[in-house]
Amino acid sequence: MNANLGRVLRAALAMAVSGAAVVGGLLALDRVPDGASAVPTTAADPAAIERGRVLALAGNCAGCHSARGGAPYAGGRAIATPFGTVFAGNLTPDPGTGLGAWTADHFWRALHHGRGFDGRRLVPAFPYTETTRITRADSDALYAWLRTLPAVAQPNRPHELRWPYGTPLALAAWRLLFFTPGEWQDEARRGAEWNRGAYLVNGAGHCVACHGGRNALGATADAGFGGGLIPTRNWYAPAFTRAAEASVADWPLDEIVALLRDGVAPRGRAIGPMAEVVMRSTQHLPAADLRAMAVYLKSLPVEAAAPLPAAEPPDAARVEAGARLFETHCAGCHGAQGEGGVLRDGPERGRLVMPALAGNRTVTMNPPANLVRAITLGGFGAVTGGNARPFGMPPFAHVLTDAQIADIVTWLRRREGAAAVSAFDVARWRGGSDD
Repeated sequence: MNANLGRVLRAALAMAVSGAAVVGGLLALDRVPDGASAVPTTAADPAAIERGRVLALAGNCAGCHSARGGAPYAGGRAIATPFGTVFAGNLTPDPGTGLGAWTADHFWRALHHGRGFDGRRLVPAFPYTETTRITRADSDALYAWLRTLPAVAQPNRPHELRWPYGTPLALAAWRLLFFTPGEWQDEARRGAEWNRGAYLVNGAGHCVACHGGRNALGATADAGFGGGLIPTRNWYAPAFTRAAEASVADWPLDEIVALLRDGVAPRGRAIGPMAEVVMRSTQHLPAADLRAMAVYLKSLPVEAAAPLPAAEPPDAARVEAGARLFETHCAGCHGAQGEGGVLRDGPERGRLVMPALAGNRTVTMNPPANLVRAITLGGFGAVTGGNARPFGMPPFAHVLTDAQIADIVTWLRRREGAAAVSAFDVARWRGGSDD
């Protein structure tokens, strides 16, 4: 018995030593970059500070780093993820709880390497996988602008991640699988305007964080903007590379700029999380930057449309019920055939304010999560200088059952040749956070 126990203990010890070696190897491979200098930068060129302000807008930094009702950039906002809750940090120059003790080197290390003030690995809810592309000069400019903000003493809350997602080993393994630091390099064969747009979209703007989808471990699933559901929010960020989703390859540049600046354009409008991005971020960008982003987005390749899977025709009774429900609840604004609604009086008489649903990509998109969420939860478009009073969509979740909403969606999609939607689908997509 003692001999057997000794063999078991020796085997366990060997496994522990081996495991420790693996763990040590992982942590060593993801070693901390060189330390940062100890003295904060105290002066910056006004032009650099302005450049930093624009970069903060392009990244919509305030969107995550400002709690509802709290001071801008003071952190504290709870961000739900599939792995637990992350709390955004304080970016104001408070020396005790914010960036007051940080140097420009510390800040660069966070953006470029995904490391905190003390070298700890940051959780990838902070999009360092994209901000790593920001140049050192722009990192310094953003740092300089943040130091002009009023200091707010607001302690940072520790993340509430389920084990083992917040452990050093898990974060080291994730980084080895999904993260490679790399500063942006212009493409020599492209013009300055295209490169500027690509830099903003892929760097500070981190658009792929939503429009690339996420895999099971929370990493970007498609670096080519192939679309995907936004975790925990259940809005679908459509693909930039599919004509049936969010491709703008055939749009005039002025219309792309209008969508980014105003939230509305002749061929589309921003809803859901994108309306927030337009309201907080893109509407405030310089016209030249908006045009540069439009040039880049227009240049993205368009994938050949995949044939739609054969779908069984929906039950005739469901289609008839959907038509009746649409006439009762929707036609008053969107028109009897979904042609859209116009202002009937006033100085803007005749302007289309309620979107047309016939031929609308939100109706035909797969999955139709955004259409379901718009009906159940409602919502306003982006409030912008060019669209100061967007007409809102009222919620119908308290009026219609999941089955009734499914019937309306099915009726709308059947007219466009798209597949039916079940009550189960509605229940699945209506949930999630809009905060």
